[in-house]
Amino acid sequence: MIGKLANILSKVGINGFLFGLLAAIFFAWLFPFAGSNQSPVPWKPIINVGIGLVFFFYGVKLNPSELKSGLSNWKLHVLIQAATFLLFPLLVLLLSSSMTWIDKDFKIGITYLSVLPSTVSASVVMVSIAGGNIPGAIFNASISSLLGIIITPAWMGVLAGSADIQMEYLPTLLELSVKVLLPVVLGVVSHSWLYPKISKHIRHLKYVDQTVIMIIVFTTFSQSFSQQVFSPYKISLLLEVGATMLALFFLVWFLIYLLCRILGFSWQDKVTALFCGSKKSLVQGVVIGKVIFPDPALFGIVLLPVMLYHIQQLIAGSIIASRMAKKAE
Repeated sequence: MIGKLANILSKVGINGFLFGLLAAIFFAWLFPFAGSNQSPVPWKPIINVGIGLVFFFYGVKLNPSELKSGLSNWKLHVLIQAATFLLFPLLVLLLSSSMTWIDKDFKIGITYLSVLPSTVSASVVMVSIAGGNIPGAIFNASISSLLGIIITPAWMGVLAGSADIQMEYLPTLLELSVKVLLPVVLGVVSHSWLYPKISKHIRHLKYVDQTVIMIIVFTTFSQSFSQQVFSPYKISLLLEVGATMLALFFLVWFLIYLLCRILGFSWQDKVTALFCGSKKSLVQGVVIGKVIFPDPALFGIVLLPVMLYHIQQLIAGSIIASRMAKKAE
């Protein structure tokens, strides 16, 4: 049982990448100057090029014909996207005022988490393990990532006042379009001739994504540590934020489960809706957040709830997926 769970955890992301993220934060704490704005290393152009490559190859991997064929199961798609971009944000907005134990600065991060798109790889892997609708998972995870480029900054523009965020929507959307949407479009256009050439090496492209994300995390937390942003906060607050993220995950999971029962979904579609609707993407969170929160010190605080939710959704989701697989058998 332990070996099987370890294998599942490895597949969904509890692996070297996760430890790499923790190492990036540790080295940022140890050598804050190296990743700060005062560092001689040109981090900004390196990160911009890296983001472009990440989303270009993401577009290359998207198969337009598969996305088109996945449109038929519209009830499943509407539920997943509504859970991701409506249910989750409205729930956090409703509960935010009652989270008196959470510091205001971390509430910004929780608000930002709520409007992020679903993660792709982890959702698809967990749906596969649990015996769900895999084509539906691939379609919704991919569409969610594309919609997030527009919807996430739009939501943050709406919620900016309540979360004390200074943000202009149109300039943010324009910057995201250049850095994220344009590379995705170029990648999709290149799919037919480039994908066959790199298909044998496609699994190695994840190292490009992971390296870029670790660099962003390192530089973000370096700037936060160099400005001693975290010095006023105790470890107990971090544990409280983590516990709140776990409770939020299960609350969203329960609400999606109820909606699936009401709509009379099949087992396969129910599994897909549960995993895709409750997940949030760390990759998109880091990349989009880099634009929405240009101040690295503030972004470090914003990222903490997102990273805590990411870790816990992988662990909790993996345990649930393995139990669902047994039930299906």
